[in-house]
Amino acid sequence: MPTVFEHRVEFAGHATRALEVAGEGPGIVLLHGWSHSADTWRPLLVELAARERRAIAVDLPGFGAAPPLGPGAVLPQLDVFAAELVNAWAGGEPVVIAGASLGGCLALRLAENPGDLKLAGVVPVAPDGLEMPSWFDPIEEDPIVRRLLSMPVPVPGELIRRGKKGAHRRLAFSDAQRAVVDAFGVDGDTRADVAALLESGRKLAPELAHAPFDLVGIRCPVMLVWGAYDRMLPHTDARMALDSLPTTQVELIEGCGHQPQLEATGRLVELLLPFGR
Repeated sequence: MPTVFEHRVEFAGHATRALEVAGEGPGIVLLHGWSHSADTWRPLLVELAARERRAIAVDLPGFGAAPPLGPGAVLPQLDVFAAELVNAWAGGEPVVIAGASLGGCLALRLAENPGDLKLAGVVPVAPDGLEMPSWFDPIEEDPIVRRLLSMPVPVPGELIRRGKKGAHRRLAFSDAQRAVVDAFGVDGDTRADVAALLESGRKLAPELAHAPFDLVGIRCPVMLVWGAYDRMLPHTDARMALDSLPTTQVELIEGCGHQPQLEATGRLVELLLPFGR
């Protein structure tokens, strides 16, 4: 089995966890979505390592093993972190930035304002920010999640984990692939963890609703990837990107929901390997 190296890193004042594989370039930086962690990329990292392609995934601030974000707007804080991550890890060499959902939004924001970064291209996977976000309300209003938060007595961590996984599974995964989420549930074992996560979603949703990037300003190659059965961010959202970036490549993965990196790992690897070379 190819080795995925887990270690600690620090960018923009946030000490966090990184999963990294060695290989040739251009390197691939993987940015996860809201409520997820670097672990969502672990199967893909194994595949990239087997093909000797250099890549890294980290826990973004506010998620996984990373510390919480500071007060104020969420996206600007994540922008600073992501830019420093790419700059430090790339070492001046061109990189591909692939991001899922929220991570896809961050990838597009970096492409719009790359500064001194050398971007071989960006691969947003069902990115947030193209249309009004519709994923948060169904999670917050899920009856199991609401019941767990309202119980007047302590709730076992395993019950909370099951409730969160169930809510996420019903919304994010295609019917044929829902079981995949059992190994990669959202983080946190307490009601306080769930409440903090929902609060971050409440702060983030309005930012995503108000044009979080200017697609016309993007100059590097872009490949949009979507699961055909994505119910959180349907692939019809790609129309806005196609209108602004007519040369953008769009790849639709059949039989897949909102998590191609978990549901269709092999296909996503096939798309990533030649991109940006």
